[in-house]
Amino acid sequence: MNTAIKEVPSPADNTAKGVPVIIIEHLYKRFGKNVVLKDFNLTVHGEENVVVLGKSGAGKSVLIKCIIGLLKPDSGKILVFGDNIPDLSPDELDKVRTKIGFLFQANALYDSMTVRENLEFPLRRHWIDLTQQQVDQMVSEALENTGDMMPSELSGGMLKRIALARTLILKPEVILYDEPTTGLDPVTAREIDHLILTLQKKYHTSSIVISHDMNCVKNIADRVILLLDGICYADGTYEELEHSGDEKIKQFFEQ
Repeated sequence: MNTAIKEVPSPADNTAKGVPVIIIEHLYKRFGKNVVLKDFNLTVHGEENVVVLGKSGAGKSVLIKCIIGLLKPDSGKILVFGDNIPDLSPDELDKVRTKIGFLFQANALYDSMTVRENLEFPLRRHWIDLTQQQVDQMVSEALENTGDMMPSELSGGMLKRIALARTLILKPEVILYDEPTTGLDPVTAREIDHLILTLQKKYHTSSIVISHDMNCVKNIADRVILLLDGICYADGTYEELEHSGDEKIKQFFEQ
């Protein structure tokens, strides 16, 4: 399915290629005695796909939840387009989130809503000034090849595309992907990889991707980060990390 979205006019482009769009400095997050992030640092540039690798429980999901403001770090800065996320009020955070798309691992579609209603949902923020005609236009192309079905009637691959369509409907400048190919067959997973790259080029997005699927990592990553022991343990291209002599890095690339 080719899920097309009508473009939404946006403010000044913050994602010029090579310009930092996310700067994370000295980030700490603990849960009780368990220190998950320990002086973590990362910069993501415009039009860059950064994949975060790490063992289960290493803090990958905690990291992106801190970036989007779902969790508050204990200390450190998370600058998104110059705004420090932990310092923002709820209203300020809500507006920044319109620039950040978040694709959940489980798609996070509302089963009680039709596909159309799921796609319209992000447009219902009270301060987004759109007429019903504009909303209808923006949703119509996304429904072109699916019809107005219930999520329970869709395949895993179709659900992922619809969830991505909903993520894109406000034309975010940054997209956070949490295991985008988990649970998909190899053919569908490759299609999702291709869609991620196509969207990056079309909308000039920057992305942080959490993935254990090494085929996905190889296909889409401009840069790979290894989150280990709470820090950014390694940072390089897929090829650089794949050929590393460090045993802690090699274990992620051994088949």
